[in-house]
Amino acid sequence: MTRDPLSLDFDRLDVGAAFVSRARTITEADLVSFSALTGDWHPQHADAEWAAESPFGERIAHGMLVLSYSVGVLPIDPDRVVALRGLRNVVFKRPVPIGTTISVEVEVAALRPLDSGHGLVELGLRVRDGEGKLLARAVLEALWRREPATAERASGNGSAPAEAELSPCDEGRVLL
Repeated sequence: MTRDPLSLDFDRLDVGAAFVSRARTITEADLVSFSALTGDWHPQHADAEWAAESPFGERIAHGMLVLSYSVGVLPIDPDRVVALRGLRNVVFKRPVPIGTTISVEVEVAALRPLDSGHGLVELGLRVRDGEGKLLARAVLEALWRREPATAERASGNGSAPAEAELSPCDEGRVLL
């Protein structure tokens, strides 16, 4: 696995490049803070007595908290990534109890040039616990900066698509 492809500009990324994020342990304070921030006080997350009688037998992290932390542990370079554009195919596979340490396996799944300054990067995410069990998976799309065109690209000898083929919009929707 590559050390960190997310620090590369769009034209240096390779489909299949992969790495594992740093780890993050989910704490009780995280559940309380997330509940307060979002207003989601479901007893599965906030009431120890109620949760003890639930199918999971204990309090577990909100799925969206796990997903948020999964994006948060990624070393997203603000000089490269302009914006997160989309998130899809999110599947939560297992509950995440307090004390679980998560990390994310990341793979560059697809690259699509948009214009001379930007490309769309699709990242496959697999959230795992310390034992390697799959907790969740998702696909994240990010708007990525490209390096300024080189003389070779400008002359038409490079590998970048012609400007006329590119659009900053996707299916009529502005990317940002």
